[in-house]
Parts: sequence; structure tokens; C-alpha cells
Amino acid sequence: MMPQYLQRGLLPPKRHIEHPHQPGFRGEGIYYEEVISTEGFHRAYSIAYHLRPPTRVLRLEALSPMTAPQSADLPLRHVHLKSGLLPRSGDVISGRLPMFFNSDVAILRCRPQQQQAQLYRNAQDDELIFVHSGSGILKTMFGILRFRPMDYLVIPRCTTYWIEFDSVQDADLLCVESHGTLRFPQRYLNPDGQFRPGAPFCERDLRGPQELQTIDETGEIPVLIRDGLKLTRYWLAQHPFDVVGWDGMVYPFAFNAEDFEPITGRVHQPPPIHQTFDAPGFVVCTFAPRLLDTDPRAVRVPYAHSNVESDEVLYYVRGQFGSRRGVDLGSLTLHPHGIPHGPHPGTIVASRHVTRTDELAVMIDTFRPLHTAASALCWDQPEYPFSWMEQ
Repeated sequence: MMPQYLQRGLLPPKRHIEHPHQPGFRGEGIYYEEVISTEGFHRAYSIAYHLRPPTRVLRLEALSPMTAPQSADLPLRHVHLKSGLLPRSGDVISGRLPMFFNSDVAILRCRPQQQQAQLYRNAQDDELIFVHSGSGILKTMFGILRFRPMDYLVIPRCTTYWIEFDSVQDADLLCVESHGTLRFPQRYLNPDGQFRPGAPFCERDLRGPQELQTIDETGEIPVLIRDGLKLTRYWLAQHPFDVVGWDGMVYPFAFNAEDFEPITGRVHQPPPIHQTFDAPGFVVCTFAPRLLDTDPRAVRVPYAHSNVESDEVLYYVRGQFGSRRGVDLGSLTLHPHGIPHGPHPGTIVASRHVTRTDELAVMIDTFRPLHTAASALCWDQPEYPFSWMEQ
């Protein structure tokens, strides 16, 4: 499922009929329809109405391709990256540094130094941006979406966007670029597509664009378009945010991790209860503050387990992590397939009388092995695989 149906601005009574100009706008007397569809015309879509045809391109320039992330030459081992130590660099696009990747997903960190330099469109990937800190606005042709700390920003592929931070020096981001479509877990939905009453969040928790800002501007408007590793700069003949109205179910939206309602039990519940998003090849989970298990004999930290068919990445956001020693805010850990991991020694006994946890973390589980990016090794803690030894 995609987010619920929304409509904003001026719309004609039916699809694909003339939509006459309102007074005050220039043009040929009609607004120009654009269908934004997924999986051909088989899945969710939106329809937008532009002041001018969205196909008007003045010129384009092929830029030097991006460099594919290189895999670090590591043995099969647990990895701990203290990514909170990353220096600020670039903007919200150019400042992204790969941490882990495979053929389904790239997991990146971004601590931008400056505001976004130009309009940007990812032609191949859905983007999920977790706002660890910072606030601001996401501008697209669908309107203005204000974001705050702990927001997940979901930006569908081919959405041209501009992110403007209230203070760029406060911005700290975890970025997930998904080669498949990001959706909600199917088990949370009833056959009619509505969130079930027992799901950990619902439609009311999702925030779509609110204020539609129609930009009536012609000239040479540059847009940086990424297609895999290829980069192309297009100069459009008008601003792409010249939309007077739209409706549908494809648009950027925000969901705040603080609005995730954890499912708890008498004894420990497995990680799928924390799932928030689903995509081909991986899932995203939110470990939110919650009451712990109520049985007096319950072990209140996760059990040791072997990742037989998945690699697990944890991004540590806030709080004291009861099952783990030595991690900092902004740390990323990779617990790969083939070897077990679990609570650090001493944490099981220490958790006996704990009744709740205030930790917040984002987990990404992939079903294909992840590669650690060579560029991320500056923040690697090589002693981490041995941290389960008693002290």
C-alpha cells in the first residue's frame, strides 16, 4: 500500500478532460496534465496539472558519472561504524557517504555543510531519509512538507525536490536509497487497503504536502537528474513546481518515529513487530521507546540469534541501549549472515528489574548480503567483533 488518497489545489471534475485556466495565469488557456504512475499503470498513481507542459527542455548536459561505492576487503565479521563522527560536507545530495550497499539498497549517512545547491531528481530509487536532527521544509511540485527530528521522509522516485533546513548545521541524516518501491507491510492492512486497528501506526500518522506553492517562472531552470550512476543536468524552460492542482496516491510524505506504537508482550517479541516499511530485498524497523516484557522471569533484552538469511544494520538514534555496550549516538552496526550476535555480557542480568526502554533506533534487515563501503572504514571499530568477551 502507498499512502492514502489526497487532493490539493485546482482539479477538473474528471481525468483527462480540459482544465481551463483560472484568471491570472498565462498560457494557452488550459492546464497541462501529467500522470505519475508506478509499475506501468498497474499500481498507485497521481495526476498533476501544470501551467505549461512539463516536457519543455531547453538543453541538457551529461555530467561525469558517479563513482560506484567500493566494497571494503573485510572478512565475515560484525562491523561498528561511529558515523556520528563524520565531518560536515557538501549538501543534502552531494554530502551523502555510502556506509553499506547491495543490489537492492544503499545505506548512507549525510551531515551537510550547506543548503541544497540545485533541484534534484532520483530517476531510479525511492528515497527514505531519516531526520536524526534538524528541521526544515521539503519542496516538490506536490507542495510544501515541513519536517522535524525523528521524521522519516519518503520521496518516491522521479520526484524533483528541494530540501531547505532551518539550520543546516543542525542537520544529521540517515539516507536509504531503495531500488524497489517502498511500501507499508501488507500484514498491517485489511483487504480494503486500510490500516488494521492493531497496526502500530495508521493513516492519521502520515503527513503529506500541505501548502501547494505554484511557481510561475520561466527561463533556464537547472535540475540535476540521477539515473543509477549517471548524472545529467537538464535546463527546463519553466520551474517544475508550476502545478496548480494534483490528486492521487504517489507523493512525498513524512512519518515520525515518535508516532510508532510499539507492540509488547508478556515475554520478548521478535523484531518483525517493529517493522515500519517494506521493499523488495529489505525491511525497515523502528525500535521506539516502549514498556518491556511483564513476566517476572522474562529476559528483557533480545536473545542471541544467527542471521541465517539476512544482514542486520542498526542505526542508534537516542537513549541507552540495554543490550549493547560501546555504541554512540550515530553509530551504525552490521551483524551479517552466517554468524550469531546478541546482547553483550552483563546486559541480561542488568535488565532484570528494568520496566521500560527509552532507546530509539532504526533497523534495516536485508535479504542479500551487504557490502561495507571502503570509504566508511575511517569510522570502523575493528575491535567490535570481540566485544562479546566477558570483561
